[in-house]
Amino acid sequence: MLTSVRGMVRKLSENSWEIPVGHTPGMQVPGRLFVSEKLLASIDPGTIDQIANVSTLPGIQKYSMAMPDAHLGYGFAIGGVAAFDSEEGIISPGGVGFDINCGVRLIKTNLQKEDVVPHIKELTDGLFRNVPSGVGSKSRIRASDNELDDAFLHGAKWAVESGYGVEADTEHCEGNGFLEGADPAYVSDKARKRGKPQFGTLGSGNHFLEVQYVDEIYDREVASAFGLEEGQVTVMVHCGSRGAGHQICTDHLQTLSQAVKKYGIQIPDKQLACAPAQSKEAQSYFKAMLCAANYAWANRQVITHWTRETFEQVFGRDSDELGMELLYDVAHNVAKLEEHLIEGRKKEVYVHRKGATRAFPPGHPEVPAVFRDVGQPVLIPGSMGTSSYILCGTKEAMDISFGSACHGAGRVMSRAHAKKEFRGEGIKEKLEAMGITVRATHPSVIAEEAPDVYKSSSEVVNVVHELGIARKVARVLPLGVAKG
Repeated sequence: MLTSVRGMVRKLSENSWEIPVGHTPGMQVPGRLFVSEKLLASIDPGTIDQIANVSTLPGIQKYSMAMPDAHLGYGFAIGGVAAFDSEEGIISPGGVGFDINCGVRLIKTNLQKEDVVPHIKELTDGLFRNVPSGVGSKSRIRASDNELDDAFLHGAKWAVESGYGVEADTEHCEGNGFLEGADPAYVSDKARKRGKPQFGTLGSGNHFLEVQYVDEIYDREVASAFGLEEGQVTVMVHCGSRGAGHQICTDHLQTLSQAVKKYGIQIPDKQLACAPAQSKEAQSYFKAMLCAANYAWANRQVITHWTRETFEQVFGRDSDELGMELLYDVAHNVAKLEEHLIEGRKKEVYVHRKGATRAFPPGHPEVPAVFRDVGQPVLIPGSMGTSSYILCGTKEAMDISFGSACHGAGRVMSRAHAKKEFRGEGIKEKLEAMGITVRATHPSVIAEEAPDVYKSSSEVVNVVHELGIARKVARVLPLGVAKG
């Protein structure tokens, strides 16, 4: 594969490759692929085509780019980042994905690894029991229509005000746990019906709830600012907007597929359905997408509350005594209106991050005050059984990638192929032999998410670290994993 992909790109530097204008007819800007020589071998030629296809869309700024965890997605490559002029550009659901505001949060504790290891089976069982998971999983909460609207509008703030957390939690979320501009009027009855019973649920696929410990500190000054130390136990939550977000994307894709024809937009792939940014169709999708993003923050907030309760049950101490503070929560599937410096002047653009994590620098007003001297925490989960990373945003990222970094390890094998290749029971035995407790709804879920299905998280993270778009702060390793 390296040879075929090599012929499609031009090396710019050790970790940066260009897809030249001309690769796809109609390209307005070049493509940029941020990978090491080694990771280039894992890139499918179709992923290169998708990066190039995005660069044909109206109003794109600088270039269409993809992070080192890039792989084939719907229209846009997963790992893709693109920014479009707020007036002359477009908005596209393909640049966000079906799991709107799939994201990650990290909860700190004051427990050490040796405190937790003797209880890890009980703790993992409790998390698996208390946080519903799996396809179609339903919550213990039965939200009313008014509560659903509040969640669509206010995100994590609604969850906290409903008793699921503390006010400090929202201060440690991207956007304080909600984005302004959401309008439930653009959410269909079907999306509402799917969303009402799913608050506080993990879902399935690569979503997880993982008990971890800090294995290595790379930057002691930043780690201290983040409140991290070696041996410390943390909990990582990875999930999104569940059925509500999927349905919102599905509904608006239908409308935007027609809008492409209405506005005469030429697209090389029908999955790039879009509309002019200020059109009724684009803004209707955007307002509904913000509802889904806010729903996801509410969802992760409820999961946080039940995680704290589980720790209290296992350790017989209050979550405050256990130091269960939220470090940060960040989205990696979202479109946002942001201000960036482009060709020497400030410009408002719709930044689409699909499988890409915001990585804002020190001093940025959107970084919580407590982290403003060191930069935004950037949370990068690994695959099941492998290391995850905590990084911080940099000033370089604003110039290189619109303040964006990778979002995880990135798949190299389809779920169908993985189920043929691996036995879930065998993977579970292997992980538990390594001291990692695993709980899942079905062995096939474990097979689909086997570590070998993904790229090396350390290789991916090293690329963004070396590029300077996010800097390594700490590595965490798993003790117990609950999956859907």
